[in-house]
Amino acid sequence: MSTLSLAERRERQLAHDRERRDHLAARPVREPRSREELKALAASAANRFSDGQTDELLAWVAQEFGHLTAVACSMADAVLPHVVARHLPWVDTLFLETGYHFAETVGTRDAVESSMQLTIVDVKPRQSVAEQDAQYGERLYERDPALCCQLRKVEPLTETLGGYEAWITGVRRDDSPLRADTPFVTWDEKNGLVKINPLADWTFDQLIDYANEHDVILNPLLNDGYPSIGCAPCTRRVAPGEDPRAGRWAGLDKSECGLHT
Repeated sequence: MSTLSLAERRERQLAHDRERRDHLAARPVREPRSREELKALAASAANRFSDGQTDELLAWVAQEFGHLTAVACSMADAVLPHVVARHLPWVDTLFLETGYHFAETVGTRDAVESSMQLTIVDVKPRQSVAEQDAQYGERLYERDPALCCQLRKVEPLTETLGGYEAWITGVRRDDSPLRADTPFVTWDEKNGLVKINPLADWTFDQLIDYANEHDVILNPLLNDGYPSIGCAPCTRRVAPGEDPRAGRWAGLDKSECGLHT
């Protein structure tokens, strides 16, 4: 338990926020390179890095792309941005604010922003939940979950990624059979930038071990039967022995939101 006084905690928070602002103000301005240049970089890196080279890969990312790198984080945990920030402090960390998150997920996002060397960027859909309900009807996620994900996740992320050269995801091969062949580096044709999956060869147990070793923030739902956490209406608890993503869109012919397909 912290022994700091309220005044000391407040001063620590203010210092943390000042450091973030100073970093953002000092960032050099540079336009992203062309698709052809980035595609060539992706092809070269795909042949250069392999299993067990997470740190080497991220050191290259920091040197090659710098602040034109974005980390996508669902706030199921903060392991990915923590690993990245060791090489690229105050990296932009994109949080898809769908309007349907568990309270625990929003709380994790807030705790991460206030305590880690990250710059949280809230990626919001064009419509609020109420506006979407007015146009498409309530509970679109039940009737057409693919459209709901497209409106609240895929399109907002695509628009936001337009200002970057590379994006980093936490996709792991042990997430599901559909992700079993996830490469470390690939060219993302849909978004037109380099896609990096530095934890591709990590297992869930390795993720948790890293979090425990480095005191990284975890979403409390991970210890409450939710090994994969998405929007609250589309996520249920997973029984022991079930596929970790079995709780996502349960009962529907859907296993991905569309961000990685």
